[in-house]
Amino acid sequence: MTNPIANSATFKTTPKWKKAFFSFEALLVVVLVVEIIIFNSTGTNFTTRDNLFEILRFSVVLGLLALVMTPVILTGGIDLSVGSLLGLSAIVFGKLWRDAGMDPWLAAICTLVFGAVAGGLNAVLITRLRLPPLIVTLGSFSLFRGLAEALTRGVDNVTGFPESFLFLGQGYLFGVIPAQLPIFILVAVGVWLLVHQTTFGRSFRAIGFSPEGARYAGIPVERRVAFVYILSGFMAALAALVYVAHYGQAKADAGSGYELLAITAVVLGGTSIFGGIGSVHGTLLGLAVLAVLRRGLTLSDQPAELGSILTGGLLLAVLAGEVLLKKFSSRRARVKTNAQVSQITPTT
Repeated sequence: MTNPIANSATFKTTPKWKKAFFSFEALLVVVLVVEIIIFNSTGTNFTTRDNLFEILRFSVVLGLLALVMTPVILTGGIDLSVGSLLGLSAIVFGKLWRDAGMDPWLAAICTLVFGAVAGGLNAVLITRLRLPPLIVTLGSFSLFRGLAEALTRGVDNVTGFPESFLFLGQGYLFGVIPAQLPIFILVAVGVWLLVHQTTFGRSFRAIGFSPEGARYAGIPVERRVAFVYILSGFMAALAALVYVAHYGQAKADAGSGYELLAITAVVLGGTSIFGGIGSVHGTLLGLAVLAVLRRGLTLSDQPAELGSILTGGLLLAVLAGEVLLKKFSSRRARVKTNAQVSQITPTT
């Protein structure tokens, strides 16, 4: 008779390197490497230091929105208004500087406060009136863009900003590093620490999994949810300042379509659209995949429309790959477990 205790050692956990190999982030790394190989052969000067910094420069505005969208989606919510709020914040900043005669940096602070208040509007409607985030932010999406169009009548673009402000989006530190890159790094580190290293941030996943369960656990769900939407508004305003500094103008259509790209980067990075599952480093990988794709198409002289087609196809392909990896891993685990159980089954 086989000793089941002796054979119980056959139950071994999956090595860490195998878990890492079959992880969603590993799949994104493979996609990123494939993109680099393709665009290196089809594009001009793609694998150069200058191009790397240009990719980083053009990723900052979208990256700020994607980073803050991660905790929003982790709680089971969505914010469709960030692109429109970016445009409205850009106009508010331009009007405060040009028409109200404010110092550009004082106008920037006022714009950040305005963004937080606008995010607070979404927060109140979602947490106090218990309206669905999709409906609320779809409404504020139209509201913010309409206000931006009304303030400018659709034609009044604000330009002529001082060089000291434009340096934020057009200058280089030490002649090499894009000036807006340190802002993005600080925000990325801050959001990562918030989501992954604090009890406050870990509660976002609990809320996403089950709001009622989180309430029974003593988590102030409404305050946590309100916080992420206020933070989302603040970050949209910060992205607006970087956008204006980069392009040298504040216009009503700034940020059009950015909300969908931000959501794509987050979901592409492995965050569940239903909430409860996701990571900031996954979002950064998703952002890198999108940024390399868009920049590679530009250097390869491909039409801009192809970017939207490939972005949608890439999102569907990666999500399908995630499902297939999960099924494959589940099947391997089931087969291995059955084999181990058969080994410790007593024989007569």
